[in-house]
Amino acid sequence: MARREYYDDPNAPTPNSLVVAASAVVTDSEGRILLQRRADSGLWALPGGGMEMDDSLPGTAVREVKEETGLDVEVTGLVGTYTDPKHVIEYSNGEVRRQFNVCFRARVVGGALAISDESTELRFVAVEDLDALPMHHTQRLRLQHALDERSTPYLG
Repeated sequence: MARREYYDDPNAPTPNSLVVAASAVVTDSEGRILLQRRADSGLWALPGGGMEMDDSLPGTAVREVKEETGLDVEVTGLVGTYTDPKHVIEYSNGEVRRQFNVCFRARVVGGALAISDESTELRFVAVEDLDALPMHHTQRLRLQHALDERSTPYLG
């Protein structure tokens, strides 16, 4: 299923669903950040996805990282909340999503990198190499907030 993201675009379709989701900024011992190249858009992104009825938001982040990357992580903090109504995600199946995303900090505690059907590549990326990767504005915002090491989470 293909995916297209819009931000502050007057031509964006009108959302028909609201999804609660979690993502994670996972770092390794060298301070590199785990990213996946999404199969549905070709863009680089943090691992993450929608919350299920029996999940907590931190639990969603842990589950999604495991499903999408093969790594076991533990949540170590909160980067922020991302609820901007200008961000719309359109899927080829007709869903047009407005997303409520809570982004966590996490560290690897086990597992092994393994590509899922949601990604075409996984990589721990050095901070200085982030700008060279194609990614959506909203992913860069989360990464910047994580790198800023804010004393309080971003609320937006």
